[in-house]
Amino acid sequence: MIHVICKSEAYTYNVYHIIKAFFPSEKITSETEEEASHYVVVRLPDGGRMMIGEGQLKEAAGLRKGEDSEQIKAQRKYWIDVCLYEELKKLTGQTLAWGILTGVRPTKIAMEKLEEGWERDRFVAWFQEECRVSQKKAELSFEIAGRERSLLGELDCENGYSLYVGIPFCPSVCTYCSFSSGALSDWSGRIWDYLSALESELEFIGERCRGRKLNTIYMGGGTPTTLTAEQLEDLLSCIDRHFSREHLLEYTVEAGRPDSITKEKLMVLKAHGVTRISINPQSMQQKTLDRIGRRHRVEEIVEAYELARRMGFDNINMDLIAGLPGESPADMADTLTKIRRLGPDSLTVHSLAIKRAAKMEFSDLEADVKETSRVLSEMIGMAEETARKMGLLPYYLYRQKNIAGNFENVGYAREGRAGIYNVLIMEEVQTIIACGAGSISKRVYPDGLIKRCENVKDVSQYIERIGEMIERKRVLLED
Repeated sequence: MIHVICKSEAYTYNVYHIIKAFFPSEKITSETEEEASHYVVVRLPDGGRMMIGEGQLKEAAGLRKGEDSEQIKAQRKYWIDVCLYEELKKLTGQTLAWGILTGVRPTKIAMEKLEEGWERDRFVAWFQEECRVSQKKAELSFEIAGRERSLLGELDCENGYSLYVGIPFCPSVCTYCSFSSGALSDWSGRIWDYLSALESELEFIGERCRGRKLNTIYMGGGTPTTLTAEQLEDLLSCIDRHFSREHLLEYTVEAGRPDSITKEKLMVLKAHGVTRISINPQSMQQKTLDRIGRRHRVEEIVEAYELARRMGFDNINMDLIAGLPGESPADMADTLTKIRRLGPDSLTVHSLAIKRAAKMEFSDLEADVKETSRVLSEMIGMAEETARKMGLLPYYLYRQKNIAGNFENVGYAREGRAGIYNVLIMEEVQTIIACGAGSISKRVYPDGLIKRCENVKDVSQYIERIGEMIERKRVLLED
């Protein structure tokens, strides 16, 4: 166990996550002690201590005690992170691909510098020095920021909006999953009740947003195609009735689990103008699918994909996860060979992230942190190389807490096939109105202010309190 004492609560978040990146399998506890003689004290599992105090900050940045303007406080917080990172690097002999960044969208930083007119070489050098980011990740951030800026140029961010529709049901719950979704069998008797509540919320949103330009629709979850063809027809017909497609650029439905896909359901999606679907293997190794709770065969992934192609879907995404338990680089290579043979229009490569709500824990993974990092790095590199050979270029990137190896998730796509909604989620430049249990709406104002509105996660509570959820939207969307 690692125990951390911080002189201010303001330091705790970053300190915790930097240490967690170096020691992912260690339990970390923390406390705040305003009278502490050092800004940060870290008590290590072997009984050793690491301390960040006035001496380190004065040596690193020339900061002295008693300097307490807001600017100085921000500088002190930054240099605490830098000093801690450098100490942990010396202690472990490791570096982190994303340096001191914790909970930050790297492309957001790159986008800001791009908007200021920075050139690639200037940004890469600055990002490496300022945030201890590796050269490769700095270059990737800048490349993606440029592609994102081009995509966002197609949107009306001020007068437009996007719609998210949440279906919190899956055929079974994967062990790594932390989303507010449940097995369909647990809710089979209440699906129509859920859809009735959801359609009430959709009707309100459609009426309240009349006159605004709807740019993208994204139906996720969960797995929306766990619904029957009849239920999908009912839900998509509701969307047709209440939302104009005059300005719609993209209509995505996650058909993530191949064991939820049928010809009848794909016919419904096609009939209602869905332009993009996801069929997500996560892995093409049967041993892995069995281990993580995905109750289908590899062959079903291929069958579902080929069926969708025959039915005319020309924008199909597939998701993979690097670092799943028991997988080696050879397994990833085999998975990528099979994916390349199928030829999806976009490929999203996730680094495994273990959240508190997931059944899987870091203890389920390789205990050797250096080896885990090496294997993940190799897998991610292989995925990038394969994607580029397929003509897929990186267009969005995000990071999560507790990602094994401190890596990232990257979306690759063919020209004209990038997921616009994915970019909007990352950059937060357009209002997204979200409906369904556990969904979060974000209203983006012209000055950059963002207001959020959350729906309750529990399905029963969502059904019973739908009037309250609608009222929350009413308040959010007031002028």
